Amino acid sequence: MDAWERLRETASEFGEQRIYASHNSIMFSRKACYFFVRPKKKFLEIWFFLGRNLKAPMVRKIVQSSKLKVAHMVQVTHRDQVEPPLTEWLKEAFDNSELLSSKREVKSRKTK
Repeated sequence: MDAWERLRETASEFGEQRIYASHNSIMFSRKACYFFVRPKKKFLEIWFFLGRNLKAPMVRKIVQSSKLKVAHMVQVTHRDQVEPPLTEWLKEAFDNSELLSSKREVKSRKTK
């Protein structure tokens, strides 16, 4: 599928990362997964994680996946769909992945 090749090339340009298969998905991660692809018969189901909600016609589903992460689902059927704004969202997910998956610092307890 041409869309898959273009998606992989685009993501590879973001920087150092790990790309691996897990069950029915292909995961793209730095320290934690920032997006994954589920290949279907007629389209690619792309899930990416941001720290905010997106309101865009391309985004088919939004799920709060943790306190900080919001998962967004986009369906891609053609190579030409792998372009901005999708590529910008994936780059944002790549850039913010470590920030969104890092553990919060433990607050020090106040002494009386």
